[in-house]
Amino acid sequence: MLVTLLTDFGTADYFVGAMKGALLSVNPQARIVDITHDIPPHDIRAGAWTLLAAYGAFPPGTIHVAVVDPGVGSARRPLLIEAGAYRFIGPDNGLFSYICEREATVRAFHLTNDRFFRQPVSQTFHGRDIFAPVAGALTIGAKPESLGAAVADFVRLEPIAPRPADGRVEASIIHIDRFGNCITSITPQYLSDEAIARGARLIVKEREIRAFKRYFAEPSTAGEELFAVWGSAGFLEIAVFRGSAARLLGAERGDRVDLVG
Repeated sequence: MLVTLLTDFGTADYFVGAMKGALLSVNPQARIVDITHDIPPHDIRAGAWTLLAAYGAFPPGTIHVAVVDPGVGSARRPLLIEAGAYRFIGPDNGLFSYICEREATVRAFHLTNDRFFRQPVSQTFHGRDIFAPVAGALTIGAKPESLGAAVADFVRLEPIAPRPADGRVEASIIHIDRFGNCITSITPQYLSDEAIARGARLIVKEREIRAFKRYFAEPSTAGEELFAVWGSAGFLEIAVFRGSAARLLGAERGDRVDLVG
């Protein structure tokens, strides 16, 4: 069975290797794929976004272990979440919010059965001692109900879905990638091809963006530097060809984006 890892650990220290070792100690035949270990330290929202963008590329049944966990060792709970055709393991701090917002069926379990944990459990490294061994146990047939009790009150971040208001749609920048592209919360549900053809526009940081492209290098007939393009994760992005839209706009994650028209 396939297990993915997503963390803010980086690769300079032993953390990722130790997690893999703990998982393989439970099931040496497990297949492990790294999504990324370069989430900015402690940035739960960045981890939630990256997981949302990546999880659906994997086959149904994949177990996703995600650890961005500034509250490790505190009262925050370790969780297993079943959402759609996937399972997610990690801290109860909102890291799985966007997955749960998208998937129609969600069940959550508080991981309390320490029979499945690596002993002794470090209060600073639950990735190795709880999350990875539990993932290993799932790959060899452990049932979620055997790991802990079902819960309904797990932590949710503020939803990212846009809000229609006063003839416009109020959205936001939910991620800025390494190229400086500003990923907005706008999906095709809120912006059709017909609306684009009628002259829909974006307003962000007091700038209007009217150019829409199919791909980054497509020539712009309007000669505008900033343009919008549908990104590979299914969200509308604000971009500059071979440049940084975030730098040009002075934009940050959380900035408001209005869709008009």
